[in-house]
Amino acid sequence: MAELQVQNNGKNTGVKKSKKLSTRVDLTPMVDLGFLLITFFIFTTTMSKPMAMGINLPSDKPVFPPNVTPESKTISLILGDNNSIAYYNGSNVQATATTNYTAKGIRAVLINKQHSLGKDAKKMVVLIKPTSKASYANVVDILDEMAINGVKTYVLMEPDAKELLAAN
Repeated sequence: MAELQVQNNGKNTGVKKSKKLSTRVDLTPMVDLGFLLITFFIFTTTMSKPMAMGINLPSDKPVFPPNVTPESKTISLILGDNNSIAYYNGSNVQATATTNYTAKGIRAVLINKQHSLGKDAKKMVVLIKPTSKASYANVVDILDEMAINGVKTYVLMEPDAKELLAAN
């Protein structure tokens, strides 16, 4: 607390001078309060939770009758090295084209495919086939593109030998 100290030098003259008071402020309670507040905020703060994109995995049970998708509604993406993506529509592996991960690349390809399907754009199926040369970041980027473009049905699978040859 604040404390006043009065000095009396013992001389009493006829003229009264104003007393000079020296003050000393004790900051110990303020430091205690600071530590209490720091402790309070540390204990009441919640840590940020990591954000992750959820992936719905199918069950292991066989489906009867099996799901059949027309070739006109499928597009296959083969993720290769050097941030390249080979893609083709349906099962026509010979008509493989190459693009990249930019907005003018794979995003434009997916949007064009959705526009070509018209009303059936929500029924589009994307087959994502990463090669051994594709990086983990490439797979994450293509999954982000699925979320950005609103593609609800996509499959991660292994590419076959014909697709590997067509992608190179």
